[in-house]
Amino acid sequence: MSVSTERHPVDQYRPIARMIPFGLQHVLVMAATPISSVFLVSKTLGLSEDLTVKLLAAAFVFSGVGTLVQSLGPGRIGVRLPFVMLPGGAPIVLFVAIAQEHGLPTASGAVILTAVFYLVALPLFTRLLKFFPTVVIGTMIVIIGVNLIKVGGLLVTGKPGTPGFGDPRALLLGLATIGCTVLFFRLLTGMLRQLAVVLGLVAGTVLAALLGATHFDEVGTGPLFALPEPLPFGPPEFSLIAAVPLMLFALASMAEATGQTVLNGEIVGKDIDTRRDAPKTIRGDALVSLCGGLFGTSLMVTSGENVGIVRVTGVRSRFVTVIAGIVLVLIGLFTPIAQLMAGIPAAVVGGTALVVFAVITVLGIQMLRQVDLSDHTNIVICAVALALGLLPILVPGIYDQFPANVRILLDSGVAVGAFVAAVLNVVFHHLRAPSPRENTETAAAS
Repeated sequence: MSVSTERHPVDQYRPIARMIPFGLQHVLVMAATPISSVFLVSKTLGLSEDLTVKLLAAAFVFSGVGTLVQSLGPGRIGVRLPFVMLPGGAPIVLFVAIAQEHGLPTASGAVILTAVFYLVALPLFTRLLKFFPTVVIGTMIVIIGVNLIKVGGLLVTGKPGTPGFGDPRALLLGLATIGCTVLFFRLLTGMLRQLAVVLGLVAGTVLAALLGATHFDEVGTGPLFALPEPLPFGPPEFSLIAAVPLMLFALASMAEATGQTVLNGEIVGKDIDTRRDAPKTIRGDALVSLCGGLFGTSLMVTSGENVGIVRVTGVRSRFVTVIAGIVLVLIGLFTPIAQLMAGIPAAVVGGTALVVFAVITVLGIQMLRQVDLSDHTNIVICAVALALGLLPILVPGIYDQFPANVRILLDSGVAVGAFVAAVLNVVFHHLRAPSPRENTETAAAS
């Protein structure tokens, strides 16, 4: 009997000429995240232009390094799946809050302490993974998808209460980008159809240029190269109390990374053992965050943003995200490339993101179809977890009257949904009292 030696599609190399466009597609969809995260830190804390350029370089370089780590998976670090790593949205907000209260050196120290906390808490978290069956993971993926849809929508509309919220031109650009993506996916075939997402983004950018909404004036100004600077805020200062908010987020982040690992494995058709593979993803997040913290970044997390792209395109090779990682590093080193990426209107990126993020929600629903929903206990687990997990997403500020550290956890719909689903799963499926029939069968067997 012969044994097949054919590589799994996720491990297959493709011609470099084919991989580069797909890698660029991943980069274009997620490039707004490191740019917006650095600009948020810079504007809020009043950093100099020179320091902002160095932080932007660090954000892109470590996004690229993290992407390479997760895609190549050296040793037991990184899961060898087509993942992209980005600065986390919630960690950026927490980083700014810590910096405002305790100073930037303490904020950097908090990032480093949290990265170490990941590694210390991981063995305990791994033992708890048996309480995360498909009903828990699927519910968590749905909540992740809805949360990301909100993020993409805010890129199009802007934040409520800010100038320009709901600008008709931005809405037009977002809807036109979605329409072009659908049109390309319907009319094109082969490789071009797989590139429908990036082609839709390009079409939206062209329309934005015609409407005068692009911002390419700064391209070519300033230095050609920008290298990340070690310890840009000076020697880090370590305070466990200041680091508590980020450590609490780390617990939610580990649960989210577990769900994304399972989802990514399902998309590429690779068998995933959560107790073996999820820790590899989390170790990658921890070590890249540790290195990034030494260069002024906040926590770097494995992103669910590119998972939808893998599903839409059907391109499962992890070497496509290897290309994306290399491109991200180059963007960080070459300033004009980052300036070019920053010139694409947020509404266009948001329109593309809405399509990709909605796919993640659909994949969560598809995962829940594997659950026996004729069992009413599974319905209760899913319904209650969705209700409590979606509540802070759909009703922002609902927990503003709670203490700060409690609010950090409650405001994370993903963390709340995962915790509630896991606890209910234990209550119904692990602590369930035996039925009269089971007692009878046990007595008969005795």
